[in-house]
Amino acid sequence: MSRRSVPHAFTAVDSQSRPAELVEVLKRLTAEPFYGAYKQRLRELLHARPGGRFLDVGAGTGEGALALSADSGARVVGADSSLTMATAMKGAGLGHVVVADGHRLPFRDSCFDGAWADRVLQHVEDPARVADEMARVVRPGGRIVLADPDYATQVLDIEDQHLAAQVLRFRAEVNLRNGTLAHRHAGMLAVRALEDIEVEARTLLVRDPTAVDNVMGLRSWAHTAAARGHLDPADADRFVAQFDQAVHTGRFTYAVTFFLTSGTLPISGGSGSTRGTAGE
Repeated sequence: MSRRSVPHAFTAVDSQSRPAELVEVLKRLTAEPFYGAYKQRLRELLHARPGGRFLDVGAGTGEGALALSADSGARVVGADSSLTMATAMKGAGLGHVVVADGHRLPFRDSCFDGAWADRVLQHVEDPARVADEMARVVRPGGRIVLADPDYATQVLDIEDQHLAAQVLRFRAEVNLRNGTLAHRHAGMLAVRALEDIEVEARTLLVRDPTAVDNVMGLRSWAHTAAARGHLDPADADRFVAQFDQAVHTGRFTYAVTFFLTSGTLPISGGSGSTRGTAGE
């Protein structure tokens, strides 16, 4: 079968046929208790204070940026490569919005007190470069926080565990650029000389298949894999049948672990890249 890559919709939001639907997906997920709780923890890890200046890289709808500003009194800039998402941020009331690629942030060195990327590095072409850019624009003593699910940690209870593993592997290794990177975020910060690095794990456990935006569309993953040549169509049909049977019998269980990783830029000595020193 073909091993060609299958770009995820959030990799290129504006090129989708109905990009506004992705705005609604993010809003639905943010409303989920699990997402709300871990996002609140991300904001706490930034150590924001009134008057501070923070950058949300890949800010999406801007809800996280608005929440940080409301919680702490800090000034927050929302940056996203998608014009659709930037429009949504402005519509939500975020005052400072920039259409920008995380690989090339249009800010001068050391101009923020902290930066975070929430479920962003899993989608980008070069996570290391995005981390370099975040380290470049954050001042010494400032904070960097990263969060992503690590799809290598997925489990799904259906009858055929080999088939489940095939579909989950498609999600982890093909449908996402960096679906199994999150457990390596601490190492990424360490090689950039950050200090006080901490990692927290939060497991999303779903028993109701209608929750979490239908478990992020899990029921459709097998047919997506089949359409791209990564799974036999008959196996895709069998996956859906077993998925529905698991739901009907009450055995359905899906879980994936999110990693929340934070660190502090050292006060003395260089860290990160010095590329792109353009001002705002």
